[in-house]
Amino acid sequence: MTVRVAMWSGPRNISTAMMRAWENRPDCAVSDEPLYAHYLAHTGLDHPGRDEVIADGETDCDAVVAALTGPAPGDAPVWYQKHMTHHLLPHIDHGWIHQLRNVLLIRDPREVVASYVKSRAHVEPDDIGLRQQVQLYDELAASCDAPPVIDSGDFLRAPEAHLRALCAWLGIGFSERMLRWPKGPRDSDGIWAPHWYAHVWESTGFEAPQPRIIELADEAAAVAEACLPHYWHLHALRMRLD
Repeated sequence: MTVRVAMWSGPRNISTAMMRAWENRPDCAVSDEPLYAHYLAHTGLDHPGRDEVIADGETDCDAVVAALTGPAPGDAPVWYQKHMTHHLLPHIDHGWIHQLRNVLLIRDPREVVASYVKSRAHVEPDDIGLRQQVQLYDELAASCDAPPVIDSGDFLRAPEAHLRALCAWLGIGFSERMLRWPKGPRDSDGIWAPHWYAHVWESTGFEAPQPRIIELADEAAAVAEACLPHYWHLHALRMRLD
């Protein structure tokens, strides 16, 4: 039986670096934001590379779901699925999600927004995905399947400890290869990678968080402020390593 790890994040988190870590395992296949093409086609939003994403991806969400719950690529024992929670549009049924081993990856929205506006000028609270993460957490918890919540700030201060804890929860062995990876793009990267992944392409591992002063303009500051209650709600539920 394949272990299907669904990591539900928002944009400008460490989600791509996390995907690198899992892909560097010899037993793991990865999928990069499989609902993105459907999300853009259905919403009409103008994201960098929008037309290319739609042309390259699967816009039928039922087909995406069938693939994600079907055989793993190459019959891999572990299948890491990188998801953006805001791609779960209201019309998408969530029944299939309960077949996955779900994890939430969160980040302070002030950090998220500061990074997001470097690639896309306009941002709204729902672009960040924290409200949707709370909804997904509550839904899974109501079915006695509450997902682990990992805060990216905590994670970057102790990546190995968090990965070991997560692997233990999944019932799979930890691999040292999850901590370092080669530079550069991957065939598994979404076609949008040139717009968003430049920093990850230069990385070879997780980087320790650096303290910095965040200054946001009016709209961006308002978006971060609107998302903070959702963040603090999930932050209180995060994985703690004692």
